[in-house]
Amino acid sequence: MPRKKRQRRLLAPPSVKGFSVFGPKNRAEQVVLFFEEYEAIKLLDYDNLTQEEAAVCMEVSRPTLTRIYEAARNKVARSMVEGKDLLIRGGNFQFDENWYRCNDCSAKFNMADKSENCPVCHSKKTISLNEYYQKG
Repeated sequence: MPRKKRQRRLLAPPSVKGFSVFGPKNRAEQVVLFFEEYEAIKLLDYDNLTQEEAAVCMEVSRPTLTRIYEAARNKVARSMVEGKDLLIRGGNFQFDENWYRCNDCSAKFNMADKSENCPVCHSKKTISLNEYYQKG
């Protein structure tokens, strides 16, 4: 029986929910990029970390990070070549901190206690992204 997969650690939620194809596209299918795959691309290609450093950030082994990154690259390439929308959702992950989004101004922020208002517009209409993304 295989071991249970440990949750991958994400530093922050992505700023977008996905990407849509400009021009003719195959609407019949969408490619789903898991949150941990997004994080692997972000750490390795955007933040320019080594695989060892990125693996430590995500609390996984280097070979596991390589498998996650390979799957992410394949999905991004498939989306581009086949003209399919790329959605970022799901997976086996946990955020490093408590993240929230304001329903009034759409600002994303982190804090230890939800009792505070939005730091941008001071609205009390905030939702926990940790819970929101774990459900959906």
